[in-house]
Amino acid sequence: MADPPVPEGWELVDGRLRRELRFADFSEAFGFMTRCALIAEKMDHHPNWSNVYNRVSIELYSHDVDAVTERDVAFAVAVDALLDGS
Repeated sequence: MADPPVPEGWELVDGRLRRELRFADFSEAFGFMTRCALIAEKMDHHPNWSNVYNRVSIELYSHDVDAVTERDVAFAVAVDALLDGS
């Protein structure tokens, strides 16, 4: 199975879509993660992620097929829309 296209700002590393983000402070980073969590629940597709102070690391792949799928790309696009304020 070929990997789907990688959205701008993301990278494909070890078969996972990854993005590292920095925010002004912990509150802004955590607020962003909260908005992402609502999207994840709605899509029933949950990221691997971590947060250290103002940094958020996101890793996406579909656990059931152990690969990046269109669902991961759709989640990445939704995250990008949050960052763009859409």
